Amino acid sequence: MTDERSGFSRRRFLRTLGLAPFVWGYANRLDAAAQSPITRPIPASGERLPVIGMGSWITFNVGDDVTAREQRVRVLQHFFARGGAVIDSSPMYGSSEEVIGHCLRRIGGETPRFSATKVWTWGRAFGQQQMARSEQLWATKGFDLMQIHNLLDWETHLPTLRERKAQGRIRYIGLTTSHGSRHTDLERIMRTEPIDFVQFTYNVVDREAERRLLPLAAERGIAVIVNRPFQGGALFDRVAGQALPEWAGEIGCANWAQFLLKFIVSHPAVTCAIPATSRVDHMQENMGALYGRLPDTALRQRMVRWVEAL
Repeated sequence: MTDERSGFSRRRFLRTLGLAPFVWGYANRLDAAAQSPITRPIPASGERLPVIGMGSWITFNVGDDVTAREQRVRVLQHFFARGGAVIDSSPMYGSSEEVIGHCLRRIGGETPRFSATKVWTWGRAFGQQQMARSEQLWATKGFDLMQIHNLLDWETHLPTLRERKAQGRIRYIGLTTSHGSRHTDLERIMRTEPIDFVQFTYNVVDREAERRLLPLAAERGIAVIVNRPFQGGALFDRVAGQALPEWAGEIGCANWAQFLLKFIVSHPAVTCAIPATSRVDHMQENMGALYGRLPDTALRQRMVRWVEAL
């Protein structure tokens, strides 16, 4: 096949065969797909969420620091601009909820956000007070998702969350853990209680959730949010100085953040991963994982072998 300079291009050749409309139309569809954010449905409703969200542990706990707050405004602006929606926080995270509220007010307008926070205290009355305080900090009249943080006093809080859901004050109910030692407890709740979301740790080296929690979530129709996708930054230490494998380009990975995130969200039971960052450039890297192809089963296994060999 000759090139354009020879006077007989690929496009002209395909046109002579009557294939040009099909081939170029297919190419355009592929390009459009590459520019569309990857989403997953919430099993309880079918509502679709972008697979890359934003956590706020440590990164948004900046108190009254004016400069740091304005930097977080820019981080959140880029998150929305690149198609993000799920913002996850907790009363446990210091000033993070207050700072998120500040950022949302500064940005203004109708952002397509999916607000997710947690109750993290003992007792029904304290739980109700804490959730009301979170609404004040976020400047919202309700939340898309309210989660029981690290299963703390979950038997007490779960009936309260169901009441608030019936009242329209929250749309979904969830439970979280970031401790592998609580997987058995979480599994028992998933099997016996009607909940919409669970949140736990899963990444390319911490794959315990593949054994029971992820299959059970798929079986029970429970959405999954993945926390600590980079092991609190430890995975970046592990790959420091290492070049991406050439085949990472097959799924559009331009950096290690996208490599690590695409491994997570390519699991069919995962709804969303929530990396946390305080930097715009890191947010740019993270949000790149929201676009392009995801690895299939064979490539996922290759990714595991590659990282484990480092």
